[in-house]
Amino acid sequence: MIDNNPVKLALAWIVPAVGATIFVTIQCFSYLNGYVSSGGTMQTITFGPAALWGVSVFYGAWVVPPLLALAGRRATDWGMLVLGGLLCLMSTLAGVSDGLRDGAHLVGLELLAVTLPGVVAAIMSWRHIRSN
Repeated sequence: MIDNNPVKLALAWIVPAVGATIFVTIQCFSYLNGYVSSGGTMQTITFGPAALWGVSVFYGAWVVPPLLALAGRRATDWGMLVLGGLLCLMSTLAGVSDGLRDGAHLVGLELLAVTLPGVVAAIMSWRHIRSN
């Protein structure tokens, strides 16, 4: 039996959002650790204003799928599935790319903290849409 509780669906989308936050935090500390251990000889990564805004908007968008789940309408359910799926896909691609550059432990963290819960949330969303 499929549960149609929108609160459980919203919680399912909050888990990959928290995982993305944890991933970015650990990625920043891993980069900082590598920079310090190299004695400052490693090339620094700098971001311009547009890149900082883009990162902020991207990670801020993770709050939208849980809010759409709480709305509980057919259109918002589809929006939740599409936006949440895109966020999960883009986070996976960016995380694996960054992990290959900065360390394999980040690839595992991305897959475990963002991709796996994102896929579970997408499956729950799809089942929710099909049952309504």
